[in-house]
Amino acid sequence: MEKLEEHKNMELDNQLNKQVIGEDIKNLGENYKTADVDRLIRRYVKEKCDVSFLREDILKEQQYHRIYFYVSLKQIKDVNDRMEFINHNLLFSDWWHTDQLIKYVDTLPFETALTYAEKYVMDDDLFIRRWGYVMFISKLCRDKEHLKDILALLHDDNEHYVIMAEAWLMAELAIFFPDEMLAWFQNENTLKYNINSKAIQKISDSYRISNEYKKQFKELREYLKNRAGND
Repeated sequence: MEKLEEHKNMELDNQLNKQVIGEDIKNLGENYKTADVDRLIRRYVKEKCDVSFLREDILKEQQYHRIYFYVSLKQIKDVNDRMEFINHNLLFSDWWHTDQLIKYVDTLPFETALTYAEKYVMDDDLFIRRWGYVMFISKLCRDKEHLKDILALLHDDNEHYVIMAEAWLMAELAIFFPDEMLAWFQNENTLKYNINSKAIQKISDSYRISNEYKKQFKELREYLKNRAGND
């Protein structure tokens, strides 16, 4: 009897939450900004709202996507639990909302992150593949001992948003390990030229990489192009 009553109370809470959030979103109007949604998120977190009912709508409405993930993740304290939540909710519809989740897993143990990523980068969904790369554009990529494992994740891909994620990750690695990345590009890198070209462009655009290193990476373009032509 107690369980039945508890279930009824939970359903009532969800209905109330759904009604309140629906009204809040409606009141934002058509020209709302991300900051407007974030103000709602802060309030829902403070009130410890359960937004699980939004899951069925997050691929339909972008503001629901942001609210669902942010409100849920901000209430989960343990990083392993946050990663597991994301893993059970791999519902991504664009690059921006995918990348916004990086900060919630940047303290994950590296081996744990790698186990997830090895599965993600082989997924059929392009945004899940992107997530497998961008989750390392954080503290997770700053230990030289992990460099080889991260580079082993990189695969040829034809999807723009995945290619750009790989390029971004390679540029991030070049910030912390420029000499090692130069050697890798010359000796071990087997990726298609279009991915390498995008990575070198990202490196060239970075304000955290010296001009001398940028020059050395740019000089690899012709070598990589010729190698690709001979494959």
